[in-house]
Amino acid sequence: MLTAKDNRPAAAKSELPMTLRVYNTLSKTKEPFEPVTPGKVGIYLCGPTVYKPSHIGHLVGPVIFDVVKRYLEYIGLDVTLVINVTDVDDKLINESKARKMKMADLAREMTDDYLRNLAAMGVDTVDHFPRATENIDEIIRLIQGLVKKGFAYESEGDVYFDVGKDPQYGKLSRRDVTALQGEGGEMAERKRSAADFALWKGAKPGEPSWDSPWGQGRPGWHIECSAMSRRILGETFDIHGGGLDLVFPHHENEIAQSECCHGKPQAKYWMHNGLMQSSQEVGKVGGRNTRTAEAGDQTAQEAGKIGKSKGASAFSELLKRHSPEAIRFFLISTHYRSPIDYSEERIQEKAVGLEQFYRFFKRYARVTGQSFYEIVPPETRQAHDFKPGNDAMLRQTADIRKRFLDAMDDDFNTGGAVGVLFELLSALNKYIDDERLETPGKHEETRLATLRQATATLAELAAILGLFRQPVETRVAGGDDTVGKLMQLVIELRADARKRKDFATADKIRNALGELGIALEDRPGGTEWTKS
Repeated sequence: MLTAKDNRPAAAKSELPMTLRVYNTLSKTKEPFEPVTPGKVGIYLCGPTVYKPSHIGHLVGPVIFDVVKRYLEYIGLDVTLVINVTDVDDKLINESKARKMKMADLAREMTDDYLRNLAAMGVDTVDHFPRATENIDEIIRLIQGLVKKGFAYESEGDVYFDVGKDPQYGKLSRRDVTALQGEGGEMAERKRSAADFALWKGAKPGEPSWDSPWGQGRPGWHIECSAMSRRILGETFDIHGGGLDLVFPHHENEIAQSECCHGKPQAKYWMHNGLMQSSQEVGKVGGRNTRTAEAGDQTAQEAGKIGKSKGASAFSELLKRHSPEAIRFFLISTHYRSPIDYSEERIQEKAVGLEQFYRFFKRYARVTGQSFYEIVPPETRQAHDFKPGNDAMLRQTADIRKRFLDAMDDDFNTGGAVGVLFELLSALNKYIDDERLETPGKHEETRLATLRQATATLAELAAILGLFRQPVETRVAGGDDTVGKLMQLVIELRADARKRKDFATADKIRNALGELGIALEDRPGGTEWTKS
């Protein structure tokens, strides 16, 4: 079994603020978040079928639920996060045949690619990465339980779930069972109803298979997640996550299997993230949206969903063109339930926004003599509660912090939280300017203490989003490489233009560099440049 542990100390237990509300796909409403077991939370997120290299769509869910876990731990809960790996499937079998290699070898190669990409994106809070092939015994036991209770039947080496025996089938997707169509071909002839779905598939010549009470075969897709979530998190756990495209049939079938077997809810909250949409901008990946996709609109979002069939490039190639932090910032700048309009230009726009933070970190270091990255953010919400007193800047900081946490308490609204983070950045820069903290000379210690306290709040809130955990590579004027020398020349030409009061030329240079992703910052000691 693949596992990955977060190296951070466990969060201190504390009272859960009852203000946290989570949108539940099952009820179609926001509900107060109350764990099944007080103080503990179990999260299961459906991971990839590892038959080809990961693309950006595969990273959406893991980044979102990495933030969800960070926030739940921040408010004092003990959280277990599970992301499964589907390493036996028709797609894997077909791809392994095309590449003339064993399915297990292909799955191992693509799983390694997936894990490398998660690590690059800072997704390091996952506790378990169970693989389907390592859980065959658990899968078989679950199927046996369903057969014994009359919810499943064997037919010529296959085992099917009898949808007609489950009166609640369709409650997640709100679909009418009489309108459902199942798999066709030979499999349809062995089923009692077209809507019935496979729990176990009899072996075909040349395909991987395992022993079972029904003969050699392999598990169906849906039963894998029911078995693995039960083994690690129990028969009922707190949050089941996944992309909106998994509501039907995958999650609908999971609910049917698990709840008919156990007679209790599989998960208390069903959270579904919006899908990665192909942008209409130049540089779009794949197809074209037929209409605007709204949060929760599965049909519209699937129409524009990015996937391998629509030209999505390998994520490892995307990382060669954009920093992991810029991609992460791009993914969390939208509410998780909304579709994400994708293009590389949009990632670049977010990278430019990040440069504003990086420039502040340099200002902070100049003023305080301390690196922003040396700040150790508090692990819990209560640990950083502070009394601002009569200090105007700290009162403003406390208000901004509250609005950030209000956004997160409102169904993990990272998009709103990011907007508030920019407000705090603006306030910090204004404070440095108003107090003239970058001018030479000794400054009043109380002013520096205020700056440190407010900046520690920025570090605290950014850590919840998994941002600014380590320094990024930036280039400053005066570098000794060719690009640095060219930039120094451009900066000097701009300085000459300003001395001549030719501000039109100076602005043209700054704006042109900005379009290339290069930001200039005029400081008392000269002009610095950074490139995202």
